[in-house]
Amino acid sequence: MIEILSPDEVARARDTGALVGGILQALRRRATVGTNLLEIDRWTQRMILDAGAQSCYVDYAPSFGRGPFGHYICTAVNDAVLHGLPHDYALRDGDLLTLDLAVSLRGIAADAAISFVVGTPRDPADVALVEVTERALAAAIAAARPGARTGDLSHAIGTVLTDAGYPVNTEFGGHGIGSTMHQDPHVANAGRPGRGYPLRPGLLLALEPWVMADTDRLVTDADGWTLRSATGCRTAHSEHTIAITEDGAEILTLPR
Repeated sequence: MIEILSPDEVARARDTGALVGGILQALRRRATVGTNLLEIDRWTQRMILDAGAQSCYVDYAPSFGRGPFGHYICTAVNDAVLHGLPHDYALRDGDLLTLDLAVSLRGIAADAAISFVVGTPRDPADVALVEVTERALAAAIAAARPGARTGDLSHAIGTVLTDAGYPVNTEFGGHGIGSTMHQDPHVANAGRPGRGYPLRPGLLLALEPWVMADTDRLVTDADGWTLRSATGCRTAHSEHTIAITEDGAEILTLPR
């Protein structure tokens, strides 16, 4: 399903996106050395409920997961990159943490992710991983405008990642979003320009470049959800939900 939102729905999406962005930034400030991943999940639950919003994750049970997710945020540490299931783990100095959050408010969903080093960065390579995903995300957003195609965004992401020397996995990537969290079109993290679905005003996309330092292969953790790098290397992930407008892309998941 591909949804084209009305102006009223896009306005509601701005509120949802601001909520998601605000929660992620609050969590970034609170996630310090010694913070337990389950604490982060509880904080997220409280902020979602206090806002009168609904989690897109807690009851989510897609074919690639093991039953309902059962938590309110994805917490991926070090070699984990996607769908990180919160568990009893206290963050350590130098951990590379990704927080991925999707929320629905007044019937419209928004999805975003941030990666950052907890405490003191120990390896410049960790910072470089985060920065390359942020640059790839910015390149895709710059390419998003009416008349462009999803392949143009995929190509922009893939070019940044490969030029920086990183392998690219295309199994999981960006996606349409609107009244539900995951919709068509799929936006892979590599692709050919001029191909794919044509972008139109009112289309919402969650763009999410993610990268593993030395491999493009994923393995699934014993929890049935968390995806890790096959080699145990570090990973990073950046994501924004954007709206296609007549003038280009509007980033919705920035905190107000």
